[in-house]
Amino acid sequence: MQRLEARAPRPRGSGPGPFIVLAIVALVPALVLYAMFVFADRRVDDDTAAPPPPSTIVDPPLPDEPLRNGLLSFRRLPAVISRDANVDEFTPVVAGFTPELNDRSCVAVSVDGEAVGEQNADIAVIPASTQKLVVAAAALDVLGNDYTYTTRVVAPAEPVEGVVEGNLVLVGGGDPVLSSDWYPTSNLERRPVFNETSLDTLADRVSEAGVTQVTGSVVGDGGRYDDEFFAPGWGNGVAGLEAGPYDAVLVNDARVLGEDRRADEPNSAAAREFTRLLRDRGIVVAGEGQSGSADSLSSLVEVAMIESAPLTEIVDEMLTNSDNNTAELLVKEIGVEASPDAGGTRQAGLDAIAERMAAWDIDMTNVVLVDGSGLSLDDRLTCSALLTVLQRSGPTETIGAALPVAGESGTLSDVFVDHPVAGHLLGKTGTLNNPPFNEDPPAVKALAGYLPVDGGGAVEYALVLNGPTISDQSEYRPIWNAFADVLATYPSGPTPAELGVIR
Repeated sequence: MQRLEARAPRPRGSGPGPFIVLAIVALVPALVLYAMFVFADRRVDDDTAAPPPPSTIVDPPLPDEPLRNGLLSFRRLPAVISRDANVDEFTPVVAGFTPELNDRSCVAVSVDGEAVGEQNADIAVIPASTQKLVVAAAALDVLGNDYTYTTRVVAPAEPVEGVVEGNLVLVGGGDPVLSSDWYPTSNLERRPVFNETSLDTLADRVSEAGVTQVTGSVVGDGGRYDDEFFAPGWGNGVAGLEAGPYDAVLVNDARVLGEDRRADEPNSAAAREFTRLLRDRGIVVAGEGQSGSADSLSSLVEVAMIESAPLTEIVDEMLTNSDNNTAELLVKEIGVEASPDAGGTRQAGLDAIAERMAAWDIDMTNVVLVDGSGLSLDDRLTCSALLTVLQRSGPTETIGAALPVAGESGTLSDVFVDHPVAGHLLGKTGTLNNPPFNEDPPAVKALAGYLPVDGGGAVEYALVLNGPTISDQSEYRPIWNAFADVLATYPSGPTPAELGVIR
């Protein structure tokens, strides 16, 4: 405690009184102001007189809308403030993760398009299903968000009293999600098709058109594309199980209700399934479904048609379900749009995709495109290429919104369930096994997508692991978990929401 010292009282009459002191304090400023006035008055007299003011005074224009916040308010600064405040701390954390990778794997990370860290980002890696990100981006770019597929039913002539003389042709438009109503709930696929186009509705429209009898057969016409039903480079046990056969008229992924196995030929399978639906509606069809072409008809009369959902919803189904058939058919439709004379080939579509990637300033030196699904062991991408594709979009746009959510949906429904990124991280997975494991090409486990930031912006990332046994959960999950730990550290400083940024 500070010691207080006693002081003797001041004797009366010693020094000036309080009123005199106050008077002096009040007088000093007045004297100073008077001296300044005299000085200024003399300067005007001594110097040349200032020019007279202009006769017309123009007031400065008022802003259209008065500013409601200060010019330096955080609400008037972009989300880059938050990013810059966090990237410096995030960069060394990402750098600390990269030693986890072998020399055949790659990783690349950015924040709102600004590079943060990478390892082997430009080496050629087998991408597996992350290839679908490239196909999705190219399809939206080439075909457009609102693009729809059209499936038509045509006849040689107008039905007479409900009778179609000859064959009724089901002309495929390449719709990859054309399905009977029973198929989405059939449990024949691990992830049921959605956003589908109803073949039942098309059959209803044939009935509504007054058709009661077909003297010939229903013919499935897949002539919009070539007759390559499987892509090359697929490993053992893939063709006919994981993907294919596919063509321009594909129904239920080449399945017919009542048949034990997937069909070997998609066009005749679609015709058999459509025949069944017509008969269920009381339409008499003389023959059994078969493949063929509407070009053999001397004239064509459209009896009914149906359009698919917009392309954005087709892409949603492909990425959420990692639908291999949808990816392969998108490649062929890109080929039709980009090269109409090529006949709907896989190569025409891949060439168009490669051209788009080059236009996006992607280095194509180590990029090899063989299919759309990523099932081919001959596909090659780079983490840099995947990251560039992701940077062109965002977590709330078509591609980002279609990606599985960690711990909640799609191929990530059982991944990162108890991790901080659960419910936030969006990612496209990729898996390829490769027995025997002691021989090349290696197995693959990949993850690429976004981690949205509260209040705006996102971390973009691509992680592609290649290795002899990397698809084994005991090997890849520790790496994935360590990577998720890294991503979860961003932001370590203020978020855009905390700064009150308006986006």
